[in-house]
Amino acid sequence: MQLVRRPSASDTQVTWDPYDREPVTEALTGADAVINLAGVGVADKRWTPEYKELIHSSRVIPTTKLAEGVAEAGVPIMLNASAAGWYGDTDGRLVDESSPAADDFLGRNCRDWENATIAAKQAGARVVFLRSGHVLAADSIIVKRMVPIFKFGLGGRFGNGRQYFPWISLLDWIHAVGHLLTEQIEGPVNMVGPHPATNAELVRELGTLLHRPAYWVIPAAALRLVVGEAAVELTRGARIDASVLRESGYRFTHSTIGDALAWAVNSR
Repeated sequence: MQLVRRPSASDTQVTWDPYDREPVTEALTGADAVINLAGVGVADKRWTPEYKELIHSSRVIPTTKLAEGVAEAGVPIMLNASAAGWYGDTDGRLVDESSPAADDFLGRNCRDWENATIAAKQAGARVVFLRSGHVLAADSIIVKRMVPIFKFGLGGRFGNGRQYFPWISLLDWIHAVGHLLTEQIEGPVNMVGPHPATNAELVRELGTLLHRPAYWVIPAAALRLVVGEAAVELTRGARIDASVLRESGYRFTHSTIGDALAWAVNSR
């Protein structure tokens, strides 16, 4: 069953409004699990004060309502979206699921997002936080925006290129979700590939894949001028270990960023 905000188009959809006072319990009754991915795109618009508030509220408010519905309906499993933004800029230091949230906008946003599941956890549901990196697929924002630029020979690294770029292929993300539905795992799970890559490595792999040079350097100041505060997502990064997935026996289909990019670009 899929919860949608538009009029339902089939028997497998239920219309709901995450911002009203109506409980969602009936729609969740009998469900084996709830997977919550609600939230506007972090990179969709410039980070005005209004959009930053929407980034926060579009995650916390629906999650709170769904968690209350999970508790009331007795749903045993809740997989809740979170993000690699939890960790902030790790300056090359490897972090795992035990690391604290960064004291910045995205770190605090992820902390509130995860805390919004408290009703489900208190009711005994197994709650998992999907701390996802950049999901690479043919229609993902990062691929759709970068591929045309690289094809015109204008590709290049952001700043010094040493910042880490948390990544995972969409195929592995989906398979990992299936893995987490059946394994007795709870708490945070880093949804990232097994081999961390830097922005420079991302650029080199994509340039090689598209047979285009990627020599340009896009200064941090230029990125901030174009996209504003959201440039922090491009000029810094976290080196994240997929420790929970690895130790639980999950086997990645795409183990390197080159593998993931090749799959994403060739499936366009």
